[in-house]
Formats: sequence, C-alpha cells, structure tokens
Amino acid sequence: MAIDQIHDIQQVYRKILHSMSRPGTISVLEEAKQLDYELPCKKSTMLCAMTVLDAEVTFHILPGNQQKLIEKISEYTSARYAPIEEADFVIILKNASKEDVLQAMRQCKIGSLIDPQLSSTWIIESEGLAEEGNLSLSGPGIESHASLHAGMPESFWKARSSRIKEYPMGIDLIFVDDDSGIVCIPRTTRVIMTEVE
Repeated sequence: MAIDQIHDIQQVYRKILHSMSRPGTISVLEEAKQLDYELPCKKSTMLCAMTVLDAEVTFHILPGNQQKLIEKISEYTSARYAPIEEADFVIILKNASKEDVLQAMRQCKIGSLIDPQLSSTWIIESEGLAEEGNLSLSGPGIESHASLHAGMPESFWKARSSRIKEYPMGIDLIFVDDDSGIVCIPRTTRVIMTEVE
C-alpha cells in the first residue's frame, strides 16, 4: 500500500510537532508501515524526510556513498544534497561510525544569534527507543524530568552539549527506530547521562 502524500504526511508532521513540544515522549509513526520502498534506511527515516524536506532545504547523509537513498529523497522531496557544513537536515543511518557522527556534530550548522533558524535538524536512526533509560531530560515541555534511552554514546551527548550552549543557537534532534517510534530532543532540552552506555 502506498502512502497518501497529503493525508499521511500531515499526520506525521503533527506527530513530529507533538514530539518536539514534549521532549522524550515517544510517538509511533503507523504510516511508516505503508511505505513499500526498498532503501538502506528505516522506513520511519524516509517518512520523516518526506515530511520535513522540500525544495527550499538541503540535506546530508552519513555514512557517505548513499547515492540510491540521496536520489530517492531528492525525487520525493525536491531537496538538494549538500556538504555537512551547508546542510539544513542531517540524516544519520544506523551504520554511521561514531567518529563520522562526532565530526559531523562539530561541522554542522547551528545558526547565529541573529538567525538561529539557520541551523541543522538531525534525523537519527536508533536501534530502539525507550522512555526508560540512562538519559535524564529537562527543560521546556517537560514537567520535571523525563527518562530516555536513545542508543547514542556519552561522547555524542557531550558533543551535542557543546553545540547548544549559546542559545538560541543549536541543533534539534529527531530519533527514529525499527518499531516506527519517534522522539525529539530540541536544542532547549538539557540532557544528562545518569550512567554510561
């Protein structure tokens, strides 16, 4: 069954907004099950890309050499592929190396004090998301704190902290997993590791 390009995408967009306003809360993208594409990424990754990318933005994918996926995303969204330093969206596939991800974190756009919106949003594939884990989240949209497992190492969260310390500059994160789960961590969310993964 093919995805409805208008109705289903609107539903996904609402779920992304819901997750962004409630950091650490996992939503399920039921619409991902309708995708019939054979691609080297999770169906929820492709669905998020189809929802947030358009002809006005650029994207980058890690690891490199993903020509088939680049072509498919460009075909469906009209977005252009760009170097990490210029990309509005950064897509991290599950087989990306830790070193490449940390390098991308150092190089990606975080906006400026005048134009904080000129920053990058990351879509990250996780092995499994859970609302119980070693991450403690606090900030806007969270009553006191939220617990989360996102599958990223401590080095990732340290690197992310260094890129969001000059608010409103920073990056926003969207995690997806094999069960079509989605969770968002905007730049306004403070993340503390309670133990090392």
